[in-house]
Amino acid sequence: MAELNDQKSIHLDDVLEQLGAFGRHQLVTMCMLALVYSTNSMYNVNYVFAVEDVQYRCRIPACEESNDTTFSMPWLMNSSEQQESVKQCVHYAPVPGCREFNTSELVQCSEWVYEVPDSFMAEFNLACEDWKQALVGTVHSFGNMLGLLLQGQISDRFGRKTAAVFAGTMGALLGLTKSFATSFWWYIALEGLEAAIGDALSPMFMLSIEIVEKKRTVLFQMILLNFYTGGLIVMPFIAWAVPYWRHFLRVIYAPTLIVLTYSFFLDESIRWLFSKGRRREAIKLIEKVATRNKVKLDKMMLNKLEYIDEETRTELKQKKLLLKTFRSKVMMQRFLVCMVWWFTITLINYGMMISSVFIDGNKYINFALLVMMDIPANVFYWLALSKYKRKLPLLASFIVGGIFCICKPFIPKGYAWIGLTLYMAFEMLATFSYNIVYMYTSELFPTYTRNSMHAICSAIGRVGSLVAPQTPLMILVTRGDWEE
Repeated sequence: MAELNDQKSIHLDDVLEQLGAFGRHQLVTMCMLALVYSTNSMYNVNYVFAVEDVQYRCRIPACEESNDTTFSMPWLMNSSEQQESVKQCVHYAPVPGCREFNTSELVQCSEWVYEVPDSFMAEFNLACEDWKQALVGTVHSFGNMLGLLLQGQISDRFGRKTAAVFAGTMGALLGLTKSFATSFWWYIALEGLEAAIGDALSPMFMLSIEIVEKKRTVLFQMILLNFYTGGLIVMPFIAWAVPYWRHFLRVIYAPTLIVLTYSFFLDESIRWLFSKGRRREAIKLIEKVATRNKVKLDKMMLNKLEYIDEETRTELKQKKLLLKTFRSKVMMQRFLVCMVWWFTITLINYGMMISSVFIDGNKYINFALLVMMDIPANVFYWLALSKYKRKLPLLASFIVGGIFCICKPFIPKGYAWIGLTLYMAFEMLATFSYNIVYMYTSELFPTYTRNSMHAICSAIGRVGSLVAPQTPLMILVTRGDWEE
């Protein structure tokens, strides 16, 4: 303490170090952030289970009753060309008695019977329109891409807390409303709107890295990332226990209504308050945290406190601040590199999670097992970034992961366990890379445009997540090529 008082000026990180990274204030805040992290992870990919892929067949009036919803029929395999999964759009003309079918005459289907009668596809009658199923994920990613730009502006201009509470509450309300959708296109509209204005993760992430000293941010973030992973691990088991898609959505969205109460209990980012010139509020909040953590701070030290960022505080409007950032050659180079990072890592991560339900076996367990690889990835992320700088671990993970990905198609069919091992290892490296990119991006830009620049990089890079929902179709094409 004496050393701090002897200094001519005190930096904010010195004060945050005195307050501690895991005092009562930080732990309470972490619990509130943990809810958003764990539920947000479900919201980004819940369509994998809500809009599940189901088999369907043609309803043939000559062979069944009009109100019969039985999917498996004795004549089913003879009614059309044999396929790995039953998805009929046409059927052979039935011979009276339906014991045989005329294979030289095809009849276009007008009605269908679904394997799961109350599934999303059945309720909205999406047979032979598989593109609509993939459209849900694509619209979510597009809405998320636009929303990141909006959230970044709100967060930098009005505060992390305001942006987080608004987005979290809207996400819960729109998600619950989505579960009552009466048509496919209403569902699509709500899906895009929810992704655009209901994603609270970006401002919450900024708040999480700004409430502790910089050398503790990686550890603090690693703990929260495990809550994010926990949400993804729990989600398939919720879908398994609550298979009806409307009930499933209500179960996962309802808890986030609690975020509305954060207006009263969550504190603003001290760094953001200083960056906006609101020194008095920031000092008052520091004193509040000190009291809650039972830490004694010298008034002289607070008087000497100076906030120093890459750029000094400015009263410029937000648009001018962004233009100022883009005019910098160094910042522009960083921005271009970040876009490439984000595109690559979002395509890989979302593509792997979506494709995991198409692996042979129980889709719920497969998804959970794949996501569980994120836990060692999160720990590895903390250990690596504690010892090394950001660049080396990121480049190494990209290169090694790329080698694993290229090698997988060349694994012989008799050695499936090797392919699965590479797949799991690649998932771990992909998550490791994603975590570093998320953290690294936030550190490359000044505080006054940090969330905006982070959001812009993430949003443009989300083109990768737009492509990811199409990967199941790519699997079918490449599988056919390899078998030939």
